[in-house]
Amino acid sequence: MAESTSSESKPMSFADILRILPHRYPFLLVDKVLECHDGDKAGSRVGRRVRAVKNVTINEPFFTGHFPDNPVMPGVLQIEAMAQAGALACFRLSDPPMDVAIANVREARFRRPVVPGDSLEIHAEVKKDRGQMVLICGQVYVEGQLVAEAEFLAHFSPKAHKDEGSQGAHS
Repeated sequence: MAESTSSESKPMSFADILRILPHRYPFLLVDKVLECHDGDKAGSRVGRRVRAVKNVTINEPFFTGHFPDNPVMPGVLQIEAMAQAGALACFRLSDPPMDVAIANVREARFRRPVVPGDSLEIHAEVKKDRGQMVLICGQVYVEGQLVAEAEFLAHFSPKAHKDEGSQGAHS
């Protein structure tokens, strides 16, 4: 995937998503990235943003118990989807391999239930970058209606080598 300027929008392929995020089924919660924009300042993460999609189906493993007669996507997984989109927004080709973890969640709001058949449009934007700590704002829309939003801090650290016995921390 090529670096872009803020005026350009670049989608990410599913292969790009798999290369960047450590998550796999059933915890990979981004199906595709429609747009990825750089910020205004070259090389900075601030202002980087993505618009991604997660298609919610009745086959999601969490619907078995949440709730069998009234399936609703858990809010914590909506936050996780925003965090994964945020990690994709943070990614720069020039960065070394990094692990990322959610360090803090605040201002989380859930405006309506997310149910099977919904297609989530996930927006995530980097608001502040302090090196290893990044503030990201995320929103989830269904059919143009805001259904969830949150601010969260993400902690980035150099990816541990496999020979050190660490798998690393992930959001």
